[in-house]
Amino acid sequence: MNSSAEQPQAILLVPTSMGAGLTSACLGLIQALDTIGLKAGFLKPFMQNELNGPGLDRSTALVSRTLNQRPPSPISQTRLERLLRDNQTDELMENVIELFEQVTQQAHRDGSALDLVVVEGVVPTQHTTYATQTNAQLADALNARIILVGTGDLNEPQRLAEELDMHARSFGGVSSSRTLGGILMRMKNLPYGQEDDLSAAPGTIKPHLEEPVLNELRRFSPALATDRFHLIGVVPYSNTLSAPRTLDVARALNAKMLNEGEAATRRVLSTSLCARSAANALHIFKPGSLVVASGDRDDVVLASALATMNGTQLAGILLTNGFLPNDNMIEMCRPALKTGLPVLVVETDSLTTAQNLSQLSREIPMDDFERAEQVARFVAAHMDLEWLKAKLNLGYIHRLSPSAFRHQLVKVAQQAKKRIVLPEGDEPRTIEAAIVCQRRGIADCVLLGKREDIENVARHRGLTLPDTLTIIDPESTRARYISPMVERRRGKLNELTAEAQLQDNVVLGTMMLQLDEVDGLVSGAVHTTANTVRPAFQLIKTAPEYNQVSSIFFMLLPEQVVVYGDCAVNTDPDAETLAEIALQSARSAEAFGIEPRVAMISYSTGDSGTGADVDKVREATRIAKERAPHLAIDGPLQYDAAAIESVGKQKAPDSPVAGKATVFVFPDLNTGNTTYKAVQRSARVVSVGPMLQGLNKPVNDLSRGALVDDIVYTIALTAIQASQRES
Repeated sequence: MNSSAEQPQAILLVPTSMGAGLTSACLGLIQALDTIGLKAGFLKPFMQNELNGPGLDRSTALVSRTLNQRPPSPISQTRLERLLRDNQTDELMENVIELFEQVTQQAHRDGSALDLVVVEGVVPTQHTTYATQTNAQLADALNARIILVGTGDLNEPQRLAEELDMHARSFGGVSSSRTLGGILMRMKNLPYGQEDDLSAAPGTIKPHLEEPVLNELRRFSPALATDRFHLIGVVPYSNTLSAPRTLDVARALNAKMLNEGEAATRRVLSTSLCARSAANALHIFKPGSLVVASGDRDDVVLASALATMNGTQLAGILLTNGFLPNDNMIEMCRPALKTGLPVLVVETDSLTTAQNLSQLSREIPMDDFERAEQVARFVAAHMDLEWLKAKLNLGYIHRLSPSAFRHQLVKVAQQAKKRIVLPEGDEPRTIEAAIVCQRRGIADCVLLGKREDIENVARHRGLTLPDTLTIIDPESTRARYISPMVERRRGKLNELTAEAQLQDNVVLGTMMLQLDEVDGLVSGAVHTTANTVRPAFQLIKTAPEYNQVSSIFFMLLPEQVVVYGDCAVNTDPDAETLAEIALQSARSAEAFGIEPRVAMISYSTGDSGTGADVDKVREATRIAKERAPHLAIDGPLQYDAAAIESVGKQKAPDSPVAGKATVFVFPDLNTGNTTYKAVQRSARVVSVGPMLQGLNKPVNDLSRGALVDDIVYTIALTAIQASQRES
């Protein structure tokens, strides 16, 4: 499972408004990254119907054709909104993680490895009022760096600054370490650059704003003055690159093609409503002009044909009111039509048609690959390549998000195909979890209990037991484990005491595990930790490389998964035991895709405190460092110094762990158990575990307040432990 640490870094582009040119920014950024030798994939997680229209996703299709990639299709807007409405954000983000993995796997199949994946965020519209929240959840799930994509007019700096500032707040503000900077697209009134210079190479037009303009922006958003927020690109509005094809206009207005001509290649650089006679409007007959006039205006039709025959390549003629030229007029214009002049007809009047034209989308249609390629080059030309290379080549702290953890947990468990025994076979939550695991292929579960009792529980809860789910009646099988158990505990048990102990289904399940009839055991929904752990100590015993058994919880914090140990087994470990717990916990974290940075927790940081308790932590840290010199481990550290970057820099500025710990080792059970429950309940954090470490075979305990999902994920990690133990 630790391969997840090798996933490429995600860069999430977050639009501050509609019409910001989000897809264009993605295309240009990917091309700019390629120029500096960074291979970037593309992912659009969610479809937006009101922006895209019917059919395939526009962004995905353009990237596929323009950049020769094969990104997966996005999640439909219907599914997105259903899961949000049903408060199933976890499942939604796990779906996103799966799409992200498809991007990286496709790149591997195509013979390349990705350094980055550019992710297109959700555009805020009147309909998608959830855009800001969903983008924040995307950033957390993908552990993504943020680039804000804005647009505007430099004559209106307040609006631009406030939009950037408002959207950045969802990610900690424009000066947070997560926010890389911004790309300003389609900017009007820029004081520099040739807006239609389409031949410029990537990075050749240095993005900048004049100091007076910057000062105005900073006045309305002081955070923009920080060094952390960088203008990665400032892209001027380009009339040429915003020009739709005549074909796009016909589609948008649902126009009838009287003569298609070169509608698929001619571009509409301007539209001109001809209300006067043609003789008084000769200035509108210019290259790229779409001439709009009522269909009974024969003079305009003739003037357009004459201009065409004189070599002026109009974008086309758009006839309104549903009027069509008569056959004689069409015949007279035939030579002009043969040159490729498009002629369109709409039923609406001229004024309404002009209004409709003014509201045309400026986004690139999914089949306009020529425009997409030009836009990608143009945007890349205005990117700060030197800054991107310096910034993105620097290591970014790897954090495993809860969504990525859950997805990896299920995926790897499905590949392991292990058999897990559940001694509390008639417990309702356990039955439901076993059904989920069986149907999703997470594990082959074995329920210990009477079939009649289990079927009754399932029926009362409206559940259907899969045919493949194994149910074993303990009464029918206990006797055959008596002799192996006596043999295993020779000198400590006789047949009578073994038979008595085997009345406990946890002991029975542990013997099944010891004899390799199952690969792991999960219990504790109605049993105490001691009930679950004691038989494991007696029958499974510790692994050869360890002297102790300890436990960890995977704490699914909002932005990342961290490990807490030991919160369930060792009451008051000495320094030697505490060091072993630290090494076991680091190894477990790494095995499940979490980069281990181990904090030995105490009530003081560094040399600030004295006393037996802090001295124990200090000595445990020394022993652990000596045994694993490659490991990032430090202590004693207070919890806030270990977890919060700003506090860590203040209290332990030279620590490799302070402010970015992923493994928290508590000095005793009282501290650990209290902390995990306080975080779990007060912050509504999902905790997976406790997972036992140091045993020969995987046995895992549940909290008696465990939810069905908690049990499912514990079964999954038990299956993974079993697979890792084999390898």
